[in-house]
Amino acid sequence: MTGKNSMPTTQPSVTGTSIVLVHGAFVDASGWRAVFDLLTHQGHEVLVVQTSTASLDGDVAATERAIAAARHPVVLVGHSYGGAVITEAGDTSKVKALAYIAAFMPEAGESVAALNEAPAEAGESKAPVIPLQDDYLLIDPAAFPEAFAADVDPALTRFMAAAQMPWGLAAATAPIGRVSWKSKPTFYLVATADRMVPPSAQRRMANRAGAKIVEIDSSHAVMLSRPLDVANFIDTATRVPA
Repeated sequence: MTGKNSMPTTQPSVTGTSIVLVHGAFVDASGWRAVFDLLTHQGHEVLVVQTSTASLDGDVAATERAIAAARHPVVLVGHSYGGAVITEAGDTSKVKALAYIAAFMPEAGESVAALNEAPAEAGESKAPVIPLQDDYLLIDPAAFPEAFAADVDPALTRFMAAAQMPWGLAAATAPIGRVSWKSKPTFYLVATADRMVPPSAQRRMANRAGAKIVEIDSSHAVMLSRPLDVANFIDTATRVPA
């Protein structure tokens, strides 16, 4: 895993598009590794943002720095809580499209926590979150492998459960101010076997935003279980004219 304060990782682009990847809560940016390799092989410049997930403002600022460092028009990609981050950070002319992956898509004034309060449909699950001291949240480590990544190697998911990054309650409850999906071409990948963000909620948010929707039979950790499908989904978003 890379450090919380590391600079975005970049690769040269031959496609004229830069891709900025933003991870979600409880994990770090190393989960993007396979997708990063596939996208760079396709010729894209790829920047990987390492956020602290302690505050929304801090995570948006880290993402804005990556956007500024990109050489080309940007496709901004967010997984899970990272969707809230890109909703704010994408409000710049340098971002040409947004790609949400099993992600939250808040409206102005909404927070991730507020979106998560909506009831799941029959047969769906929500994240088994437990509170920690000092206003941080964690996924129950015993439940993490099944809830977060049921279709990923258990040896990896057990390590991920032990190595979780606590999620700041301030980040989860911060309301969105800028809503970039209202003015940008937007794509959404629904993980239909997700046990963290209910698939019905994913579809509801994507439809509200008028996003182009792709569905994949995957857990929440779709970038780990289906990296080629995720890379191809992101590559589709790069084809939007700048």
